[in-house]
Amino acid sequence: MEKTRIREAFLRRLAPAGQIFRLFDLLPEVSFFVKDREGRFMAHSMNKFDHLGVKNEEDAIGMTDHDFFAADRADAYRADDLAVMELGEPIINRMEAAPEALGSPRLVATSKIPLRDKNGEIIGIAGFSLSLDQLRSGSCLGDQFAKVIEHVHQNFGDPITSGKLATMAGLSVSQFERRFRNAFGTSPRQYLLRIRVEAAARMLADTDRTVSEIGLQCGFHDHAHLSRSFKKLMQVTPTQHRKIHRLESRS
Repeated sequence: MEKTRIREAFLRRLAPAGQIFRLFDLLPEVSFFVKDREGRFMAHSMNKFDHLGVKNEEDAIGMTDHDFFAADRADAYRADDLAVMELGEPIINRMEAAPEALGSPRLVATSKIPLRDKNGEIIGIAGFSLSLDQLRSGSCLGDQFAKVIEHVHQNFGDPITSGKLATMAGLSVSQFERRFRNAFGTSPRQYLLRIRVEAAARMLADTDRTVSEIGLQCGFHDHAHLSRSFKKLMQVTPTQHRKIHRLESRS
């Protein structure tokens, strides 16, 4: 089609082709990246190098996740990349811990798409992670979900059911859970659990409350419930998390 030819002719004139990537540097809450089939970074947001330990994008080119992150985390990222490339299907808005440190309580929504060459062969992936705070705004979500998400963040310590959230969104439970999973890549229950663990992590680092007190305040049944959930998501126990953050504050 003529419109397609016009677009392709314009894109071929761009030099260098990667200059479009610099647009992502203007979005402070977005971490953008491109990797080849071997998992090597081909591009990365210039404003996101603080958690990679390099000074500029050039230093990151050719490196992989295993050069920057713990083995288990890097393995998980690589597995996701391979799935996207092998299946040719994107990952959209999947909620996960931020990558800057093991046990980080900050949450991001990560999306990845396959990249194809001129012959249609998949040669890598492109993706970005968006801070959860950005997702809470109505500009990123419909008004229905923005209201639900804000309620969860404001009332995570209270009993919250999918039925109650579905009513707030004006949907049946099945509709709500399906649309929620499509938007966030996780169930409402798992999302709420993440928020509770995130809040507990902040309290453990910033207060002297006991683990049991924090657990009850964050909506967990008891000390054991918090400990199990915390270890599963953060890879450390609540007590270990507190010790790590107190040692960091003294250094």
